[in-house]
Amino acid sequence: MENSKPFFKLLKNVHVFAPEDKGIQDILIAGEKIAAMGKDLFLPAVYQCQVIEGNGLIAVPGFMDAHVHIIGGGGEGGFQTRTPEIQLSKITTAGVTTVFGLLGTDGITRHVESLLAKARGLENEGISTYIYSGSYEMPTPTITGSVRRDIVLIDKVIGTGEIAMSDHRSSQSPVSAYREITAEARVGGMLSGKAGVVNMHIGDGTDGLKYLREITANGELPKTQVIPTHVNRNKHLFADAINWAKSGGLMDFTSSIAPKDDDDPVVKTSKGIRQALDAGVPLRQISVSSDGNGSMPIFDDSGNNIGVGVANEDSLLKEFRDLVQEEGLSLSDALTVFTSNVAQNTKLYPKKGCLAEGSDADILLLDDKLQLNATFARGQQMVKDGKAIVFGTFEEH
Repeated sequence: MENSKPFFKLLKNVHVFAPEDKGIQDILIAGEKIAAMGKDLFLPAVYQCQVIEGNGLIAVPGFMDAHVHIIGGGGEGGFQTRTPEIQLSKITTAGVTTVFGLLGTDGITRHVESLLAKARGLENEGISTYIYSGSYEMPTPTITGSVRRDIVLIDKVIGTGEIAMSDHRSSQSPVSAYREITAEARVGGMLSGKAGVVNMHIGDGTDGLKYLREITANGELPKTQVIPTHVNRNKHLFADAINWAKSGGLMDFTSSIAPKDDDDPVVKTSKGIRQALDAGVPLRQISVSSDGNGSMPIFDDSGNNIGVGVANEDSLLKEFRDLVQEEGLSLSDALTVFTSNVAQNTKLYPKKGCLAEGSDADILLLDDKLQLNATFARGQQMVKDGKAIVFGTFEEH
């Protein structure tokens, strides 16, 4: 059948990693949900069902990218360096089925309201979306006037971010401001049943995670209320993040940050995860996001912008493969940092981040080399044979 939207779809004989290894099974999709998993599943002929033979393919949860500039980012080099909005197929061909949108440096010409509208548009086009309220600066921009109110009253807002710390582009705020915004997010999450997390951008400043230790020192704010990201941007910060995670905090790697040569202080994501695990960081404390569609500004020693690039979500699949093929992690362990850990950090598990009966049908099919064959987002096939078959409203294809 070529109908892209039958209510029932049956993936036959796929090797399921949920992310734990479940062996060869069939997966029955009913609408947007996984209805059943098991061997030799079938539907009576009275039901129209698209059957997809998966012999030799691996079924894994769709990746959850918790740091994406869906309406663009950047601008540090002037108005011409503002990156454009992301398109649907750029997300789905990267194996991503759930994105978390946010603002960055620019909370002036970009707005949380626009972020919310883009998130709703992408969800209408087929994927799942959430957003953070805020930007680098503090006080941070919101829709309702406060982070707490945004989290409580707006369905898609799951926290605040990305708030900048230890970075020359931050507001250079006192530790009390970071404590206050973390408390706002936490209480907003409690009142709404959401995660209420703070996506904390960590820059190259020598203070590193110093303020995170200070705001959580009295035990009232859990270390897991904050997700420090870009922890692999330099070796000093990476070492600091390992100690933070070993004490109970989280650490989020940025897959689009990659070393250019042996002298580059950047830590490659797959190698960094291996090193963190070897240093005693629990696997559960580690996640990966892409910083997708954000700018990759280049600064000189004086802090002047001298160039700009655009981060790509494709880096997630590359680092996933490298984790397995070069760093020796099991497929199950490698998957957790892109799927179930992200879902648990954002309080979306088990709706997201796993393959289980009743979960959203966000499924990737991979070949034996871990290359992407197909993407299903909320039950709809978005990618076939590695190429997009569903496109955004204004995409040219």
